[in-house]
Amino acid sequence: MTGFFNFTASEIEAMVLSVKVALLCAVSVLPPAIAIGWLLARKNFIGKSVVEGFFHLPLVMPPVTTGYLLLLLLGTKGIIGEYLFNHLNLRIAFTFPAAIIASMVVAFPLVVRSVKLAIELVDPNLEEASRTLGISKLKTFFQITIPLAFPGILSGFILCFARCMGEFGATVTFAGNIAGKTQTLPLAVYSYMQIPGQEVPTFRLVLVSVLISFAAMIGSEVMSRRIKGKND
Repeated sequence: MTGFFNFTASEIEAMVLSVKVALLCAVSVLPPAIAIGWLLARKNFIGKSVVEGFFHLPLVMPPVTTGYLLLLLLGTKGIIGEYLFNHLNLRIAFTFPAAIIASMVVAFPLVVRSVKLAIELVDPNLEEASRTLGISKLKTFFQITIPLAFPGILSGFILCFARCMGEFGATVTFAGNIAGKTQTLPLAVYSYMQIPGQEVPTFRLVLVSVLISFAAMIGSEVMSRRIKGKND
């Protein structure tokens, strides 16, 4: 049984790469997700349902479709990617940043939804009372809204991290499956599955994926319970 956990260098590389992608993705997604979540929770405007549907689209679209659309947009022949490649010599597709971008797009709706629900549970009267005391809207946001909604924001962060750790379709389409560069944990599992006699390393990586996802779900559930406790 001891030998079962003797991870190879390539397996460790895939796990470390997955953690890097997931952390960078979660950190990068959080600020815009908080802004959009607040907008959807506190403002009413024409076309709000359309805007909300647009931001949640990656939740229902096949991840491969998301990756293909990213290629059309940021590939070397894409709408934006061609300009970046020809004028700035900047290539995004099939690179490490591409893996982060793919995960960000897929995980973004999860964070927005979590933040939106958390902010909706914050009593608007508390924010209004803060403003009547002469505190600016920005200070009220950071001193009242964010602290009260923090468990939900943290829950979204954890869910984002877990989703990025398990991202496959958009990543393999937009970033490829390049060992040491874009081969994250799910892609490593897929690669091992294609090789006869690699059942042990495949199951080993699957077990790691399950444990990480399970821990993330427990963390998210704990945060959700805290939100409910504060509002009971």
